[in-house]
Amino acid sequence: MSQFWKPGTEKPRLVDDEEGGVLFLTSSSSSGYGYASIEKQRQRLPVYKYRTAILYLVESHATTIVVGETGSGKTTQIPQYLKEAGWAEGGRVIACTQPRRLAVQAVASRVAEEMGVKLGEEVGYTIRFEDATNPGTTVIKFLTDGVLLREMMGDPLLTKYSVVMVDEAHERSISTDIVLGLLKKIQRRRSDLRLIISSATIEAKSMSDFFQPSSRRHRGSESVEPGLKMEPAILSVEGRGFNVQIHYLEEPVSDYVRAAVSTVLLIHDKEPFGDILVFLTGEEDIEAAVKQLTDDIQDRKISSGLIVLPLYSGLPRAEQDLIFSPTSRGKRKVVISTNIAETSLTLEGVVYLIDSGFSKQQFYNPITDIENLVVAPISQASARQRAGRAGRVRPGKCYRLYTEEYFLKEMSAQGIPEIQRSNLVSCIIQLKALGIDNILGFDWPASPSPESMIRALEILYSLEVLDDDAKLISPVGFHVAEIPLEPMISKMILSSNQLGCSEEILTISAVLSVQSIWVTGRGVRKEFDEAKMRFAAAEGDHVTFLNVYKGFLESGKSSNWCYKNYINYHAMKKVVEIREQLQRIAQRLGIDLKSCEGNLQAVRKAVTAGFFANACRLEPYSHNGMYKTLRASQEVYIHPSSVLFRVNPKWVLYQSIVSTDRRYMRNVISIEPSWLTEVAPHFYQKQGL
Repeated sequence: MSQFWKPGTEKPRLVDDEEGGVLFLTSSSSSGYGYASIEKQRQRLPVYKYRTAILYLVESHATTIVVGETGSGKTTQIPQYLKEAGWAEGGRVIACTQPRRLAVQAVASRVAEEMGVKLGEEVGYTIRFEDATNPGTTVIKFLTDGVLLREMMGDPLLTKYSVVMVDEAHERSISTDIVLGLLKKIQRRRSDLRLIISSATIEAKSMSDFFQPSSRRHRGSESVEPGLKMEPAILSVEGRGFNVQIHYLEEPVSDYVRAAVSTVLLIHDKEPFGDILVFLTGEEDIEAAVKQLTDDIQDRKISSGLIVLPLYSGLPRAEQDLIFSPTSRGKRKVVISTNIAETSLTLEGVVYLIDSGFSKQQFYNPITDIENLVVAPISQASARQRAGRAGRVRPGKCYRLYTEEYFLKEMSAQGIPEIQRSNLVSCIIQLKALGIDNILGFDWPASPSPESMIRALEILYSLEVLDDDAKLISPVGFHVAEIPLEPMISKMILSSNQLGCSEEILTISAVLSVQSIWVTGRGVRKEFDEAKMRFAAAEGDHVTFLNVYKGFLESGKSSNWCYKNYINYHAMKKVVEIREQLQRIAQRLGIDLKSCEGNLQAVRKAVTAGFFANACRLEPYSHNGMYKTLRASQEVYIHPSSVLFRVNPKWVLYQSIVSTDRRYMRNVISIEPSWLTEVAPHFYQKQGL
């Protein structure tokens, strides 16, 4: 069989078939050969031999818990088995949730490819600000837990779904935990809804305990289907793993990025071919490692055969796709990733794994109301999960950049669920919007701290979206809940309506929703600062964002213009998309789309209406730019990335605080103190300002 790729059509992927030959596959491969190969691939997955058992358990149990190692095929195959068994007939839909957006897109496109359908038709996905589904046609839908939560606001019983599969439940993101609590409630009213909880580690027992039916049935619940068991069933599916040798360091290292780069080069020199996956903590570490590695390769002046690729959530789609493409002969791929590749994504050719032992985790202190994104040690469960990534295609090796003693004696066994270390403002307003007023009585898989709950209620009360009985105020509370952004930004958008600057505030909100519009990793600091000053506004970062957005539109959305100005082109494209979505939501909520025509005071007042609780005053006689927060008298400083760094206006508001050696304010705007009592008299008494 000889097939040629016709230029101008979609580039085919190469896939090994059973006999060791290579087949061409395109996403819409309709040739009998392509389909047969995909069928064979599907049947080789470990989950395939459990197909009948899974379908039997889903038929006979309200909840099925599937414990499957990564690589067993559970994520891509179970939704297809359900469809083949008729769970999507009669207009019903099968939902599969993932904690991460990148995983949602990757899995949906893989399943569409396996089924030989166009992504967005029978198989679709929805993530925040992006909907690739077709109502009436989509029968398998991949979505983030957060999007499923939003869907419950319009349809509390999720009536269109026949089965909801919660994948990667062991990651214990806030949204996953809330979704699990709500699905348990929905089940009491809808015994026809089937739940599949899929997890890669042994959390099965606690999940099973959580979904055990309570002894007394709740009044108002429907009668249970005949023969349906409400007790959860547990099924274990082994992975397709090979043995992985673990190597530890003899002595701890101080610079894990440098150690990771040296280990990559060592593996490349000494070990046979096979791709390398490196776990680092975040975009900055990853870009630093990519640069070091590229420099080292150039210094050696050899054609190394190494293809170095970063992987983190803010990465453009085209660059993400490179990671999944097969490595060509004579080359070795090095993927340097955050913990996004720990469970959510499977990279087929990885044989060698380098584990820094760290990840970035959010820790919120409800007393100071400061959320720190800190580099923290991972748990033993995460370390095992990471090591398993190396044994997918053949026996692998895992290099841990820490000592064995540290792993055994100092690492915690399990990570802390996100709900116990996060700010709960967004999650509580969503529960309120779903009619769950007794937040303390809500059935959580892991209970959040009472301090965090009280602080969240306090902030929502101060935003005037909750009344004295802690119920949502209509309509403002429901409107804030409906905008898929943090409540302070939503309140800012609603306030812009009265102030006549909604066009500007929608732009600012869209920019605050992406990671960063600046490209910091490239070139000389001086050039970057000069580029930034071209847009800098004396009023602060929010107004600077308006200047950047205007320049981007005037350039005809040019990538070249972005490159010259150290602006992230992909982030700006995303800002345009998000802004269009927010515009549609604003119109639906009856907000007039008006521009303030350069009246920046209106813009700053609208920002104050959302973020008044984050006000700070410059300390008198402070030589080093120290501010004190009005609410808790915390010492804070303006972040060096802000255009107000070194300017130090007397009164400012910030969007968030990051803690490193100091507490730094991000996205800072200057304000007049009188506005605080004007927009939030209930929060700030006139005295003292």
